[in-house]
Amino acid sequence: MQVKQQMAMVFNLDKCLGCNTCTLACKNIWTNREGAEYMFWNNVETKPGIGYPKQWENQEKYRGGWKRKPSADGPALNIGSRFWMMINLFYNPVMPQMDEYYGKGPFTFTYEDLHSDKPTKFSQPVARPKSQITGEEDIAIEYAVNWEDNGAGATEDGLGGMDVNFSNMTDVERKALLSFRDSFIMYLPRICNHCMNAPCVAACPSGAAYKREEDGVVLIDQNRCRAWRYCISGCPYKKPYFNWRTGKMEKCILCYPRLEAGQPPACFHACPGRIRYMGPLLYDMDRVPEAANAPEEDLVQAQRDIILDPNDPEVLAAAHEANISEAWLDACRRSSVYRMVKDWEIALPLHPEFRTLPCLFYIPPESPVRTRADGSDCISMVNGHSVLPNLDDFRIPVKFLASLFSAGHDQPVKTALLRQLAVRAFRRSERVEGELDLKVLQSVGLTEKDARDMHRLLALAHFHERFVIPTTRRERTANSPYIERGFSGFSEMTPSDAPRRRSFFHGRREEVGS
Repeated sequence: MQVKQQMAMVFNLDKCLGCNTCTLACKNIWTNREGAEYMFWNNVETKPGIGYPKQWENQEKYRGGWKRKPSADGPALNIGSRFWMMINLFYNPVMPQMDEYYGKGPFTFTYEDLHSDKPTKFSQPVARPKSQITGEEDIAIEYAVNWEDNGAGATEDGLGGMDVNFSNMTDVERKALLSFRDSFIMYLPRICNHCMNAPCVAACPSGAAYKREEDGVVLIDQNRCRAWRYCISGCPYKKPYFNWRTGKMEKCILCYPRLEAGQPPACFHACPGRIRYMGPLLYDMDRVPEAANAPEEDLVQAQRDIILDPNDPEVLAAAHEANISEAWLDACRRSSVYRMVKDWEIALPLHPEFRTLPCLFYIPPESPVRTRADGSDCISMVNGHSVLPNLDDFRIPVKFLASLFSAGHDQPVKTALLRQLAVRAFRRSERVEGELDLKVLQSVGLTEKDARDMHRLLALAHFHERFVIPTTRRERTANSPYIERGFSGFSEMTPSDAPRRRSFFHGRREEVGS
């Protein structure tokens, strides 16, 4: 057992407002400068839709993430072999281009025209679209980060019909769900997932992308980066960006200077809906290849299985051997993320079929119920006597959520939604009917304590309950007085070897303080 530390996150989609306050906080701090105009380390997408960049989920187009190799110890990069990467080093045919992010590039408007001395005798002054890169005016606005906001374009003939999450549905189902009468939307906030099995780290030829030993945050060393841009291709979530001014790759750093001071990232702190949670996890690095190479129907459970119980004496012994501090272990025991992911199983990874083992988990949203087809005012009831709806009555179909969060398999999503409904039913029985209904909890595998803790955490939690962040950090690894930086998977080696080997091009170790 090789115990590793990891800061992990949960987003409760049941409470997301789609207000983009998180996006503004991140943009103002990290990407409000030349060369980063099109970067959105945090963005909020509306589903159904194709997202930012266009169709980032379609790995037949972009070839990101990992692919399963049943006869091997671990998966292989989906982008191709080392030879393929070498021959395409200067022209990558599967890398998204600027028009897939922003049409003809990021734009602003000629606001100076609104208060200039130009004559406007026959019309009101107008601010015209202007390229932020070339300065060209009157450019055509064809796409942008919030192009599909609140369902814009989510029609059968529009961009919504191109959403790959409809791939496991028939054309009839897709058309029905995208029709105006049965329309539905949900918000999907996205940041870098800081994956346990990060393909951006594995794909980087120069060894610039690496995973911090002390908290698992994935970073890009700006001194080593040569802008080969294979981290973009390797990442199936398309969260690394190329800075055209500096010639370097950039990505979400999870506001690690704030983490080191015990503060949550800026986007977490700014969220008015309080949908974001953060806490530390322990995981077994030796089992990462096995979990990443599991069959699709087992991927969610395989990832949960490698997350270690911080109360297990065997885990604690291995953690102490790995020189993990007591402050970190105490935070792991209080981690809200651990409870939602491991104990209650209500939080799920985004597209686990990418096999990256992401450390950002989502609580799938409930949604308004559909109107009865017969036009009556009543709705279907659970077991015929509850005011809470069946899952089949939700506007957001379980199949769609399963395509997002459980590799197309319904059961993990149903478990998460049914447990949320059970807590609602339990609280209603207590507060409205005056009699506790424990059977509804037992039917979904929850105890009364689980229900009360879940209600507290999801609805009433204070700042310190949502964000459990140990302030201590390590400058030295467990096995040596050095920090391993720039490890790269630019080969056919298994993921378990990646953190232990040197970069293909610039393999070296840096002693602390040197």
